[in-house]
Order: sequence, then C-alpha cells, then structure tokens
Amino acid sequence: MYKKSIIVSLILIYLVIIAGAVVRMTGSGMGCPDWPKCFGYIIPPTDASELQWKAERSFEKGQVIIVEETLRVAKTDFTTTDTFNPQNWNGYEKHDYAIFNPWHTWIEYINRLFGALAGIAFLVMLAAAVFKERNRKRILLSLLAVFMIGFQGWIGATVVYSVLSPIRITIHMVIALLIVALLIYMLYEASNLKHRFKFNKSFKIGMFVAIILTLIQIVLGTQVRQHIDEQVDLVGYSAKSLWLENPEVSFYLHRSFSIVVFLLNAWLFYKNRKLVLGHKSFNWVVVLISIEIVTGILMYYLDFPFLTQPLHLVIASVLFGIQFYILLTAFKENIKPAVAAAH
Repeated sequence: MYKKSIIVSLILIYLVIIAGAVVRMTGSGMGCPDWPKCFGYIIPPTDASELQWKAERSFEKGQVIIVEETLRVAKTDFTTTDTFNPQNWNGYEKHDYAIFNPWHTWIEYINRLFGALAGIAFLVMLAAAVFKERNRKRILLSLLAVFMIGFQGWIGATVVYSVLSPIRITIHMVIALLIVALLIYMLYEASNLKHRFKFNKSFKIGMFVAIILTLIQIVLGTQVRQHIDEQVDLVGYSAKSLWLENPEVSFYLHRSFSIVVFLLNAWLFYKNRKLVLGHKSFNWVVVLISIEIVTGILMYYLDFPFLTQPLHLVIASVLFGIQFYILLTAFKENIKPAVAAAH
C-alpha cells in the first residue's frame, strides 16, 4: 500500500503540473481570486449572475459578490432585503482584482482540485508509512512530503494574493519539482531493484550537473513565460507574432543554455551506451530533450502553436524526474541476487 500510495501521489503531482501549465497558457491564474475557496464557494460559480447582489437572496459567511468592480465578502449568514446594505459585507483586502471569467475560473478550480487530491494522497501515504511500514525512515520521508505539499499549497495562496507575482510563480514551480524528486527517491528507496547498474564516477557527476542545468532551464523558462504574459497584456492573444519580437535577456540565455543541456546529455547517453552502465531510462531522456527542442523551435518560428507552451513545460518536468531517478541509480552498482550469490 505504501509503494502504491507513492505512485498515486507522484501521478497527481504531475497532473497538478500539467493543470498549472494549462492555467498559465490560458491566463487563468486569477480565475479564483481567493483561496482556498473560489469566490467563497467550494464549487465555484458558472455564471456572472451568481456573483451579483440580488434582493431576497440568502448568502453564507465568506461568499463573494462583485460590486462596482470590487470584491465584497459576506460577514455572516444572512438574507438580503430590498436594498443593498454595505454593513453586511467586508471588502476583500488581499488584492483589488475583481474579474469573473467562467472558463478561467473552472480551469483554475481544476488545478486546485488536483492539488487537493494530491494532498489527500500524501496523507494516505503517511498513514501507510505509520501503520503498515512502521519504518522510521519512511515515516520521516512521508512527514517531509506532507509538509512540502502543505507548504506548496501556502505558496499557491500567496501567488493568488500577489496577483501572480513572477518570483512566487517560479518558487511554486521549483517546489513542485522538489516534491517530484522526493517522491521518486521514496519510490526508489521502497523498491527492490532487480536491474543491474554499473557505477561510473564521471557519469554520476555528469548526471548531477545535468539535473542542475535542467532546473536552471526551467527557471529561465518561467522568466521567458512572464515576459510573454506581459506582451499578451499589451498586444493581446491574437498578435502571437509580437510576443517575442523584443525578447529579454532571459530568452537568449534560455535558448543558448539549451545547447549546453543537449551536448551534456548527448555525452552521458554515449557514455552509458559505451560502458554498458545499464541506464535504459536514458533513452527517454534523449526523446524528451528532442521534444523540448522541437516545441521550442515551433513556439519561436511558428508563433506558439496550440498546446506547445504547456507541453514544453510538462516535458521539462518529466525530464527532470527521469534524470533524478537515473542519478539515484548511478550512485552505486546494483548486482542481481543471482550474480551476488554466485560470488
């Protein structure tokens, strides 16, 4: 049960990353302007009329309406009279964003829903570690994972309160990747590997550097994405050809750095094959880097074809996860039981 709960948690974290990429692509980050609820509802509204004041309508404490382009929050449970009474409402103090778009709201809500499901999966994982495994190391790792997913939720809230601060969005993404790394380590620690890996010091060091480079690339990519978001606000979604007309330095760093990433991973692929180190997962690294290059070229030269942006980010996060797993298996030789017995 413990191992299965780790796998489910890992899948859900990647679904959160995918949903977050779609949120970023569609500009839905403020679809729910409050947290953890959405406009004060557990299940968000589907029509603007649900966020308008009406006579003889019952409201619950915390529910939100939009009045004169500002958010108002119900102080208590009450039913409206024939006239609007401002004494029944508090102004929303976290920010002044008060726009309702049903598509944006539900895209962001689905993102949060995956996050909530991931939180439940992490608690199940912790329970399995405590009551089934009864292993101190696994309990501590599970506690760390629960803490990190809780911290990630809090960072997500601050992203909303800051009205999508670029720095906080980047931190949010990096923490998600650290959670992926932790879960992969937990899965590796809980598994009895039967495949044989040979140890090579230069390969191990190269994999460590490759992971750092991938992480740097992802951070640079979030900065490029921020520039694109700013251009979208200026020229609109229809003028895609103008989004990278005058790119910032981060774009050139991101593009140039990709050459270094490709060359290093090509060298690692060659070394793995030549020395027969046994890291078959590296074939996926080559495939994913190839897709990253193709989607990057498509976005730049063909004006951001549909889904290339979220695909570019999601593939990078999957690449990071596979590279981290390869690094774990590169730390020492793993001899098959039959081989070990023969000695």
